[in-house]
Amino acid sequence: MADFLVSSGLADAGYDIVWLDGGWQADVPRDADGLLQGDPERFPDGMAALADAIHDRGLRAGIYTDAGPYIPGTCGLGSGDHYQTDANTFAAWGYDAVKVDFLCGIAADLDPRRAFTAFAQALRDNSSGREMIFNLCNPVTSPDWGDYPEEQQSTWSWTYAPGIAESWRTYTDVGFVGQIQFKDVLRNFDANARHPEVAGPGHFSDPDYLGPELGMTTEEFRTQMSLWTVAAAPLIISSDPRTLSDASMDILLDEDVLAIDQDRLGVQGTRVGPAGTTETWAKPLTDGSVAVALLNRGDAPTEVSTTARDLGLRGRSFEVLDTWTDARTQSAGTVRAAVPAHGAALLRVTPARPGGVPRLVATAPTFTAVGSDDVAPTTDLSAAAGDRLTTEVTLHNDGSTPVRAPRVTLAVPEGWSVRALGAAPRVVRPGGSATLDFAVTVPGGATTGGYEVTAAVSSGSGRVTTPPSAVTIAPAPPSGDAVVLSRHPWVSASSGWMEPTVDQSVGGGSPLTVAGTVHGSGIGVASPSHVRYYLGGACGALSGRVGIDDVVGTVGPEGGTATFDVVGDGAVLWSSGTVERGAAVPFDVDVTGVRDLRLRVGDAGDGGYNDRADWLSLTASC
Repeated sequence: MADFLVSSGLADAGYDIVWLDGGWQADVPRDADGLLQGDPERFPDGMAALADAIHDRGLRAGIYTDAGPYIPGTCGLGSGDHYQTDANTFAAWGYDAVKVDFLCGIAADLDPRRAFTAFAQALRDNSSGREMIFNLCNPVTSPDWGDYPEEQQSTWSWTYAPGIAESWRTYTDVGFVGQIQFKDVLRNFDANARHPEVAGPGHFSDPDYLGPELGMTTEEFRTQMSLWTVAAAPLIISSDPRTLSDASMDILLDEDVLAIDQDRLGVQGTRVGPAGTTETWAKPLTDGSVAVALLNRGDAPTEVSTTARDLGLRGRSFEVLDTWTDARTQSAGTVRAAVPAHGAALLRVTPARPGGVPRLVATAPTFTAVGSDDVAPTTDLSAAAGDRLTTEVTLHNDGSTPVRAPRVTLAVPEGWSVRALGAAPRVVRPGGSATLDFAVTVPGGATTGGYEVTAAVSSGSGRVTTPPSAVTIAPAPPSGDAVVLSRHPWVSASSGWMEPTVDQSVGGGSPLTVAGTVHGSGIGVASPSHVRYYLGGACGALSGRVGIDDVVGTVGPEGGTATFDVVGDGAVLWSSGTVERGAAVPFDVDVTGVRDLRLRVGDAGDGGYNDRADWLSLTASC
């Protein structure tokens, strides 16, 4: 790993600590003298020799322990009752950084403030006089871990950690290796954002590690990097960097992005404006510019915008650097981007003299009609083979000079055809917009599955490419007087934990059971969840019941509430409110004319770990 950090350029970029996490110790962690010892098979020359080898490569070495006492069978390593001894040992071995966990600590019911403060003092008083970074890692949260007092949770660390640690975890783990979900990245980011006022140079909030290729898409990882950067967070790679794709390495090594994260001012970014599906986050920088993350939490591409004034900048002209594309454009004050689903534009906005390339923003293709039927404008459309789709692309000129002769082209899947419905504008004036319409024809033989449609705009101001919009060619709509919808092929389905299960509670193995009553058909999920069906306007009624599956009683006492929504073509047709254990709630919904049906489950605000939600006896008349 150390050799790769050097050869790949990661070390020069700032990833210069090789940090052992839990598991480096011997099976019996302490020798007869009470000193920690490394695994003799993996580290036959000892832990000091390992630190020396890392130092020889120009890097720093980090190591791991826990603030609680070692409890065999419960946690693998603990420094409880040995703080000064272990601090002296780590220093004598030559380690530069220590991560102090709290798995043993919570098992021993310790007070984290007292334990971590004592360990921090021991590190400062180490017998070698060695400076060591202290990463305080209390991952305990409720209800994820159980029902703990606030003072024992990671969400309380901000009250004491800034005075004793260089960085401190602000929430539970961001995810299991290979199973990191974007929703949990957002969860950790939101928790991390609660107390930006306590972070600053030399002491930083830590929302947990970066997880390229550990469960997220490339776009989702780019978003994680953007958010961690605007939060001035430590950047810790937990993937095996030797196996990463060029795309992931490019994200980790982007110089403009790292310059924002490493900015000497050390300010943790904050949200500008309200929370929601789209958000703006801003981080002031040393040179007077502002880093801006335009975040799209949603499942479809959309436009996100703010203004220089709202960012705290003054003037009439601004340079906007898109850190991910390297494009430099000029804006008269609007700071806008077309952002992919689960995406974030990371911009650097700087007051500048007028002039330069005007900022042209093109929205993702938006579908407005299928055949002769208008649909609610969407960038995520369900359609059938042979359909003719109408889509539009809107151009915004946010600069101070005209954009002349823009040429818009639509990229569609092979075998699909596209035709412009009208001429492109000759000019898009400063502060102006223009919309172009296209007809897209899906071939009759198109197979079911997901497809992308993007637009590219070329002009004297350069080339702009939009985020992709999604077209899902769906299975044939259901047909019959009493269709069991759970047994009809869905377009897509998701579950907060595990996978949606047909005719069984989530995870499988148990029949759908609510309040002691077994239901023969339905769908079991954990929140949050979306199950999507293509009705194609062919159905008139949908009925069923919803409830919390009785299996939740074997999981734990926390959570176990959910909300259920039936959504047709983007409009909520029925909502359950909060559903608790012990009752099935009936519904009967008119779905006449609905093409795109979505069954949505939320966590009712108490976390989704123990939510085992059931859609029961779903019956459609089609």
